[in-house]
Amino acid sequence: MAFNANFFGGESDATLDNNLIDYLQRQKPETLERIAQSATPEIKEIITHNVQGLLGMLPTEGFNVQIVTDKQHMANLLASAMMTGYFLCQMEKRKALEENLSDTDSVE
Repeated sequence: MAFNANFFGGESDATLDNNLIDYLQRQKPETLERIAQSATPEIKEIITHNVQGLLGMLPTEGFNVQIVTDKQHMANLLASAMMTGYFLCQMEKRKALEENLSDTDSVE
C-alpha cells in the first residue's frame, strides 16, 4: 500500500490547487512508503472494505467491472480513504493505551 504522489500528474486545473496534494508531492517517496507500510493489516482491511463499499463490489468471476470517474471524485475518494486511515490509526493507538491503562489498574 503506497501513495503515488504523482497520481494527479502535472496538470494545472482547479482540482490540483490543493495544499494537501502539494504537500504530498513534496515528500520523499521513501517517507510516503514508510507511512503507508505502518498501517496494520486490520486498518488495511477496513479501508479496503470502505473503498469497495463506496465503489460497489461485484464478484470478479463473470464480471468485467470498470469504474470511470473524474479527478474531483477520485480526489474525494482518496481524501476519504486517507482520513479513514488516520482515524483508524488514532483509534488503534487509543485502544492500546486503554488496554495498557486497564492492565495497570489491575496491578494495584
